[in-house]
Amino acid sequence: MSSVNRFHWSRVHHKGWALASLLFIAIILIPNLLIAVEFFTEGNDNWHHIREYLLKDYVQNSAVIIIFTALATMLIGTSLAWLITIYQFPMRNFLKWALILPLAIPPYIAAYTFHGILNYTGVVQTTLRNVFDIQVNQAYFDIMSMQGAIFIFTVTLFPYVYAITRSFFQNLSASVLENARLLGGNDVDTFFRVALPISRAAIVGSVTLVILEVLNDYGVTSYFGIQTVSTAIFRTWYGMMDLDSALKLAGTLMVLVMVVLMFERVVRGRKKFFDPSSKVRPIQPKKLTGAKAWGVFAYCFGVFTIAFIIPLLQLLSWAFMTYEKVFNAEFIILAKNSVFVASIASLIIILVALIISNYTRLQSGLLTKFISRVTTLGYSIPGAAIAIAVITIFISLDQYIVTFLAQFNLKPEFVLRTTLIMLIFAYVIRFLAIGFNNIEAGFEKVGNRYSETSRMLGASTFRTFFLVDLPLLRGAIASGFILVFVDILKELPLTLFLQPFNFSTLATQAFKYANDERVQEASIASLMIIFISALCIFIFHRVLDKEAN
Repeated sequence: MSSVNRFHWSRVHHKGWALASLLFIAIILIPNLLIAVEFFTEGNDNWHHIREYLLKDYVQNSAVIIIFTALATMLIGTSLAWLITIYQFPMRNFLKWALILPLAIPPYIAAYTFHGILNYTGVVQTTLRNVFDIQVNQAYFDIMSMQGAIFIFTVTLFPYVYAITRSFFQNLSASVLENARLLGGNDVDTFFRVALPISRAAIVGSVTLVILEVLNDYGVTSYFGIQTVSTAIFRTWYGMMDLDSALKLAGTLMVLVMVVLMFERVVRGRKKFFDPSSKVRPIQPKKLTGAKAWGVFAYCFGVFTIAFIIPLLQLLSWAFMTYEKVFNAEFIILAKNSVFVASIASLIIILVALIISNYTRLQSGLLTKFISRVTTLGYSIPGAAIAIAVITIFISLDQYIVTFLAQFNLKPEFVLRTTLIMLIFAYVIRFLAIGFNNIEAGFEKVGNRYSETSRMLGASTFRTFFLVDLPLLRGAIASGFILVFVDILKELPLTLFLQPFNFSTLATQAFKYANDERVQEASIASLMIIFISALCIFIFHRVLDKEAN
């Protein structure tokens, strides 16, 4: 093939990547634009009533939960990251990775588990009455409150702060801490005056993830009976069948998200820190002995026990009580449904992420920057808001399709909204950012030298992508798929809202059991979610280790 023809085909393929990327970006933008437009339109009587009498309480409750959860997770996550990084103490190597395990327990599962532990018939009060003959005030054990919700979110989400901040601390040069100590500072002074300021971006970024997860929640606040914007969306849609008011509440939720992201940008500031030396010497943990060593161990292991061991043991106890009644053919179908829908959605997300990230790598400019920003937008939008927008879009599509089919004497009532297409579509919008970030990081690690060499030898961008880029991206593709799969497996709001008739997953079934006050029966589905999530996380770490070697 001549050089002119090769140039022509290169431009054609380049345009192909661009058109495909823009198509996917349009799909992501349409639901968000729909919410934004609907938010500024005049509402009906239901919306006027909600705005005048209820909206203030919804927003206030949401704000209180995210503020105190942010503070608590920041305190616990940052302190654990610091202690694990700079000190050597009993079981440190185990706790270093074990403190991430609470992420495998979705907040709504932790909510009904701790309620079962602490209520009147739970193991704590039963033990106090029967063993120690102590009658307790029920108010002290009532976890179904605002404080209880903050506790649940804290113990399940602090690993975000811990993992990200510990990663930052590990990349600090040992000379930074040594210089602080030479200037007369002890470990406490070094933490507050040196480590904390330079890790501000990592801490703020991880706390922002926690806040976004709290705003996305429906299970905890619904089970505890707390009125938030997210629960109000479900109540307005399911209780009143008022899609317009639900859209406006979704817009309110998006406004809260935008406020959080703007606040993050302000708090992060523009300060950047770097080590001027060419080689970064890693921090060597200082060995603790005696009371200090056991004190640090007690704190770290205590957090791990409360966040993971206690709920896991309670779930196992309930599972032994109910497995004969729950573990049946119907349960196998639930597990298959969960794995099937998570696998299909993850594959689509990885495919879309590959197309978009390859285009943004091949072409630089304002358009590609815009595409990268939009791609990560979905993860910052709570599931309830995405669900309402997707329902609105698919109802309109159904109406057009039914009208078109009527011309051929075909009169179906529904076409798309009763299928898995709607649910998978919403998953793609919500979790595309996770897949994209992994694939983009993989491209950055591989670099452009191999693909550029391939194109210089006459291969098109399309052929280069399949023969050169994909084999080099195997690790990034695998890790991206695993992370997306786990998030979809645990996702509750989107699945509850958009699942077709007679289709349930492990997450929705566990929540329904708990909502019906059948928390023991919910344990099997909950343990299956935790087991699959933990297995995926283990495989993810093996993939990373293999890539590192």
